[in-house]
Amino acid sequence: MSDIILKIENISKQYRLGTVGTGTISHDLNRWWHKMRGKEDPFLKIGDTNDRSTEGTSEYVWALKDINFEVKRGEVLGIIGKNGAGKSTLLKILSKVTGPTTGSIKSRGRIASLLEVGTGFHPEMTGRENIFLNGAILGMTKKEINSKLEEIIDFSGCQRYIDTPVKRYSSGMKVRLAFAVAAHLEPDILVIDEVLAVGDAEFQKKAIGKMQDISKGDGRTVLFVSHNMAAVKKLCTRCIVLENGCVSFEGGVNNAVEKYLSLGVKNSYDFLESKDRMGRGEVKFKGIRVVDLEQNKEIALDSLFSGKDYVFEFDIINYCNKIKNIKIGFSVSTTDEILLTAGGSEYMVKDFVLKPKSTRLIKLKFLRFPLSQGKYRLNLSCKSEDGLEDFIKNNIVFDVEYLPITKENIFLYPKEIVQVEHEWYE
Repeated sequence: MSDIILKIENISKQYRLGTVGTGTISHDLNRWWHKMRGKEDPFLKIGDTNDRSTEGTSEYVWALKDINFEVKRGEVLGIIGKNGAGKSTLLKILSKVTGPTTGSIKSRGRIASLLEVGTGFHPEMTGRENIFLNGAILGMTKKEINSKLEEIIDFSGCQRYIDTPVKRYSSGMKVRLAFAVAAHLEPDILVIDEVLAVGDAEFQKKAIGKMQDISKGDGRTVLFVSHNMAAVKKLCTRCIVLENGCVSFEGGVNNAVEKYLSLGVKNSYDFLESKDRMGRGEVKFKGIRVVDLEQNKEIALDSLFSGKDYVFEFDIINYCNKIKNIKIGFSVSTTDEILLTAGGSEYMVKDFVLKPKSTRLIKLKFLRFPLSQGKYRLNLSCKSEDGLEDFIKNNIVFDVEYLPITKENIFLYPKEIVQVEHEWYE
């Protein structure tokens, strides 16, 4: 228990959409009357979940609902989720920018936060003056700031412009300076929200290194929010995934990232009704089947093995009256959306002819499936002479496992992914 530096218990945050407060005198009086009698706020019993993509039935919404977790000293906790999931709201509550509707926060030590680019900066003041201003806001004394001033300026990389008004800084320079101040505050808990989304590659590397030093070298705690999954994997020791204002997963970093990247993704053979696609729509992919050539039978997408031979079968529907020559393409990427390989019928100077208003089966063969163990995304495209007809991106997820190792199949295991051996045929 002595290692627990931050404890979140039943934190919830409710907002009324469109206005501040309850919005009416009757609601305010009702809330006041319940409070005077020591009873629960009546408006805590109503409200929709925090799903920005749907039209609600209530004018109240739970930005956060019943959040519980603990953070140990020296831990780097990643907080990930889609836009609008409640990440920034949670950090604002932890930083005491706003208060929770219900629940409690127990912390030990000083909390410093970096929530938005240039928060606490005065545009008319110079960078040097803003270091003192921002440091004071974060709780540093003038003596502390003076002792670390040169170190802060050097880390920010803004030496040339340090005596120039901040209003002339780029957004990247502002975040460099703001991060430099927060990182040198030496807080017990450092709260960071999407800082790396603004900085360049060199700054991101430096910032990640600094946060690693803070957590590992100094034994301080970092709460890190980012959509950069590579940074999350490199920096964090544990993650929680927020979905519609609730914690949907808490645990290891790799599993959390997989959970986050799979939010809203369908793992289905039939994606005819999928909305996650682009193109003219005159020709569409209807579905996908995978056949194991060795066993000559259809298998599930989550039961592929490295080194085996497979055929991916696609049903393609032509909604047009005229015959079209189409080209089919594919690409495979990691769940982090890093492209691994791609191929297509046009590379083989091959077109497929579709009959008017008909469905046709197209097959794609992979020999000695070269992907290592892991989770991947398959992207599909279909082009005609009129342009892009259908493009399905990141909607088809499949798993690859290793076969039990034997003397016969040991050579099948891929060391590096360079190019997929494939063949299109009818």
